[in-house]
Amino acid sequence: MSFFKNILGSENSPKFRNVLGSGTKINGNSSVQENVTIGVKYKLRSKSPVIGKNAVIRSNTVIYDDVCIGNDFKTGHGAVIREKTRIGNNVLIGTNSVIEGHCDIGNNVSIQSNVYIPINMIIEDHVFIGPCTCFTNDRYPIRIDYDLKGPTIREGASIGANSTFLSDIEIGEGAMIAAGAIVTRDVPPFSLAIGSPARIKPLSKHLKTLNKI
Repeated sequence: MSFFKNILGSENSPKFRNVLGSGTKINGNSSVQENVTIGVKYKLRSKSPVIGKNAVIRSNTVIYDDVCIGNDFKTGHGAVIREKTRIGNNVLIGTNSVIEGHCDIGNNVSIQSNVYIPINMIIEDHVFIGPCTCFTNDRYPIRIDYDLKGPTIREGASIGANSTFLSDIEIGEGAMIAAGAIVTRDVPPFSLAIGSPARIKPLSKHLKTLNKI
């Protein structure tokens, strides 16, 4: 447990506290800002998270036990990453974004601010997810029993801001989702989904390339 001075530097300012689980492993050259909680114990025998080299974990971030994160990881402020989540190298989780756990996130992924990622979701490599995107994993909320499963986002897809996704759909490799789209069905590789509900259109030739993240 460590204490950090208020960024204003006043002698009368409150101190901010970081809480690190006893077995938490954060590897070399990492930066952890104030009021961060790493290693939230959600069950009796949960294991402390492991975080790779060169992490930048900004203030008010919360990371649960049983999380494994690669190198060059960054968060915005107030990000939440719950249990049983695996994250690759060079991944950004933006300010106030929430990963509800049991998710797999690949390498070179950029998740912007205020994104909601539900339980049981897969995000492959080189994916961009714009701010305020909402993914879901329950097609009939609290009405009937349903096997919770979030969307699968394939390699190199780009997701526009304020878009919404129904559960258990697949966004194909290199596909683009327009801002504000409501996506209710699978999107083929290198296609464009636009509108509400989203219509599938061909992707312009000059956009048929994978993201460089």
